[in-house]
Amino acid sequence: MLFLVVALMLFGVVLGTVAHAPLTVTGLIAAVIAVWLGVFAIRERLGRRRRTTVN
Repeated sequence: MLFLVVALMLFGVVLGTVAHAPLTVTGLIAAVIAVWLGVFAIRERLGRRRRTTVN
């Protein structure tokens, strides 16, 4: 997942509007997205563990 954030950030730097933002802002936004994705992944994993299958 972190690889995806880095890849999208590099893609944005090369081709998008991220190239017009300062590098510190770009890094901060990438870190926020990485944390957000990490929290989402943890919540999904914990949610799946708590559910029991009814078969």
